[in-house]
Formats: sequence, structure tokens, C-alpha cells
Amino acid sequence: MSAFNAIGDEREIDRDEFTPGLEPQPTWCPGCGDFGVLKALKQALPEVGKTPEEVLTVTGIGCSGKLNSYLDTYGFHTIHGRSLPVARAAKLANDGLEVIAAGGDGDGYGIGGNHFMHTARENHDMTYIVFNNEVFGLTKGQTSPTSPKGHKSKTTPHGNAKSPIRPLSLALTSGATYIARTAAVNPNQAKEIIKEAIDHDGFAHIDFLTQCPTWNKDAKQYVPYVDVQESEDYDFDVNSREEAQEMMFETENALHEGTVLTGRYFVDERPSYQDEKKELGEMPEEPLAERYFEDDYDWERSYDLLERHK
Repeated sequence: MSAFNAIGDEREIDRDEFTPGLEPQPTWCPGCGDFGVLKALKQALPEVGKTPEEVLTVTGIGCSGKLNSYLDTYGFHTIHGRSLPVARAAKLANDGLEVIAAGGDGDGYGIGGNHFMHTARENHDMTYIVFNNEVFGLTKGQTSPTSPKGHKSKTTPHGNAKSPIRPLSLALTSGATYIARTAAVNPNQAKEIIKEAIDHDGFAHIDFLTQCPTWNKDAKQYVPYVDVQESEDYDFDVNSREEAQEMMFETENALHEGTVLTGRYFVDERPSYQDEKKELGEMPEEPLAERYFEDDYDWERSYDLLERHK
């Protein structure tokens, strides 16, 4: 009997299946954008045909880290900035599992920034949602890597002296193959973008604007927003790295000038890390995790796989 035998089992799926039987009371503040991420995920997962048993949600520390407490899937709560390496290991151990990693802007772009760059570079097949509220929300509103220049907080009482990181541009230069930005105030777009990210074969990065009404008064509610795919003012090819780069730069500048641009920015069909490893014969077709359930499996050792030094 395998713990993973539900993977690939086609059946009708209801979004309520992703709500825990004993639903915990969310500790997010009223009006928090994190509710929008949870709602969009619950809507998207059934529409792409995923059951709770087929999904692993890996979170970091912070308000975003509570996501897998309110979403009924397999879950792993990591330490600060470390959701991606755990998610990568899980995907390598069981390629049939749909892996979703989540973290805040401080968790993902600051403390876990190194993991972000290299997971994108290697193009691991997973979805990474970064809850971007431009502050460290759980620890009471300190300045984060995405806080705008001049932002005042407990850690920058005279105003932030540093320019904010550019998440979309960073994802592109690092090697992500699906890059999008959406917002909690645009639930329909958020659901569709998450569906596309899950279906994408490779590293999908979603910069998800989540308003923080308690600790970030500057960001308000990220409205009004503009969908760059629907607006006649913007025309670019999401398959062109050069055009995507220009559109991302404009989007990141506009955010702190009062215009919120959202949508899909870049899509590339480069083979995923898992596919590359299979092509090299370094990753088996069957899940490595299945081997734990085979009592007579003859375990391989590293010294059996490598030639001895002479």
C-alpha cells in the first residue's frame, strides 16, 4: 500500500475538499491580502484536476507561513527563507506530487533570496507564490526588501534609504520560466494565473501583492490595478525575454508611482530540472518516495554509483 496511490486518480473535485475538516480560525488581520491567496488556491486546484492528496504546500515563516494550516493538502512548515530547498527535495523524491511553495517578501526575496535565484536558475518544476506586502508583517511592520525608498518603519524611522528589490526582473534574470504578478484585490485574475503556474512545466514565480492594512498604510489596497493583457496601453510578447524585461521594468517603476500593473510577463518552454535529470538518466521515472514502501528493495549507495578514484 502506497501513500501516493491517489496521484493521477481522476475524479470530480470540490473546492471544499481543500478546507480542513476542523477548520482553524485564521489569525490574519481583517482585510489582509493573504485571504485572497488562500481563496484563489482553493479555486484553482480543483480546476486543474488536483486532489488534496496530490498537493504539497511548503511554507516559510511569517503571515504567509500560516497558509498550509488553512489549506488541506500535505504541508511542511519550514524555517525562515527555506521553503524552496524543502520543496525541491520533495519534488525530486516524488515527481508526481504537485509542489507549491509560499513565502513573504522578506522570506522569499531577503532571507531566502539565494534559494530563489538558484531554484529559478535550475528551473525546478514547482509553483512559488510570494506574498508581497512590502513589510515584515508578522513581526510588526519592519522594512522589507520590497519596501519603497523613503518608507518609514520601526527599523527605518527616518525613511528607507535603499531602493526596493525588483522581484519580476530578478526572477527573469535568474531563469524562471513562468513569471506573473497578481493581487488579492483581483481574485479572478489570481485564480487564472495560479492555474497557469501549476500547469506550467518548470519554475513558476507569482509575485502576489497582498495588502497589509495593519502595518503598511502606504500600500493601501493596491487599487486601482491594470491587467497588462487586457489594457490597450500595453503590448508585448510574453515569450520574448527582451520585451518582458522592458515591461517588468516599467511595472516595477509604476508600482510606487501609484499605478498597479498585473498580469503575465514571461513564459518559456525550457525543460525543467526534473526532465533534464531524467534525460541524463540521473532521476528514475518512478517516485523515489515509493521505495520506502518496498520491503525487498535493494537500496543503492553512492559508492556503487560513482567510479572509485584511482
